[in-house]
Amino acid sequence: MSYELADLPPPNRMRAIKMSDERDRLASEDPSFVGRGFQFPMGVDARGGIAMSEGGLATDSAIRVILSTAPSERVMRPAFGCKIWELLFEPVNANTLGLMAQAVRESIAQWEPRVEVEDVSVQQDANEASLVHIHVRYQMRATNDRRNLVYPFYTIPREES
Repeated sequence: MSYELADLPPPNRMRAIKMSDERDRLASEDPSFVGRGFQFPMGVDARGGIAMSEGGLATDSAIRVILSTAPSERVMRPAFGCKIWELLFEPVNANTLGLMAQAVRESIAQWEPRVEVEDVSVQQDANEASLVHIHVRYQMRATNDRRNLVYPFYTIPREES
């Protein structure tokens, strides 16, 4: 059961508003409020440790990890990943591009709970037939920050016999 803010009694309404304001303040002052994780692709920081990312960059990295992983690639989490890899050898046409967009939407919705996907568009590169640009526009749930990500996906055309 969900309640609208106006349905709450006045003391609870004020508490809900204060909690929302506090969450927004924390998110704007501290990007780690959204999270912290390994930078992707993995790298080394200035002190020789594993490079980390936080805030929106951590989310970008997480989405790139999802899109870069084929389902069943991870031993302990075989469902993790994105089904665009099933389309690797398919001809690049409108149908394939639509299937890619749907696969990206579904995988981000399943594996990245910190974001709400607003739009996914997939376009073939004008100069390189095997390159597909996947444009993801999403909003961070905790901060309402809107972000964009472009992921290059290379297909392998079938050899003609």
